[in-house]
Amino acid sequence: MILTALVLFCCTPISRDGSRSSSLSPLQNTVVEASSEGASAAVSSKPDAPTPKRTIVSASKSDLDLVSGAEAAGTPIQPSVKSPVKPAITESYETPRQRKIWYVLMVLDHGTAAFDAWTTRRAISGGYGVEGDPMQRPFAHSGAIYATTQVTPVVMDFLAHRMMRSNNPLLRKAWWVPQAASASVSLGAGIHNYSVVP
Repeated sequence: MILTALVLFCCTPISRDGSRSSSLSPLQNTVVEASSEGASAAVSSKPDAPTPKRTIVSASKSDLDLVSGAEAAGTPIQPSVKSPVKPAITESYETPRQRKIWYVLMVLDHGTAAFDAWTTRRAISGGYGVEGDPMQRPFAHSGAIYATTQVTPVVMDFLAHRMMRSNNPLLRKAWWVPQAASASVSLGAGIHNYSVVP
C-alpha cells in the first residue's frame, strides 16, 4: 500500500505553478485544495519575526553597542537588583588588639607547656614520680615529651582563633578562654612538678 502511494505520488505530473495537473480526480483535487488552503492559513497565522532594536550602520568597535536594550550610547546601565550585593568574603570580627593578645596568649600557652614538659622530665628522671596523663606516659621517658606537650596548645590556638572570627557574639567575647585555660593548667602542672623535686 505504501509502495502504491509512493508510485502514484511520484508519477503524477506537476505543473509549473506548483499545483497538480488536472488529471487528478475531483476528490483528489478537493483534498489538494483543502490542504493548500490550510497551509496558507497556517502560514498567515504565524507571528512576524522580531524587529531589530537598533540598526548598526558602521561596523567599527566604537559604534557597536554591546549592551542589549540600550536606547542610546550614553545611557547608563541601571542595576536590576536594588538591594546591596553581599561581599564574597565574610567579614572578619578580629581587631588588631585582639590579634596581639592572641599572639601573647599563644606564646604564654606554648611556654607553659614547655615548662610542664621540662619539670615532668626532671621529676621522672630523678625518680620522684610518674606521669599522671596516660596519653603522655609513653613519651615521658624521652625527649619526645617536649613535642607532644605542644599538641594541646596548638589545638587551643586554633580554637581561639576560630572563636575570635565567629558569627556568634558570645563566642567572640570568650575567644581567649581556651588559650588561658590551657596555659593555666600547664603552669599549675609545671609548678607542682617543680615542687616535688627537692
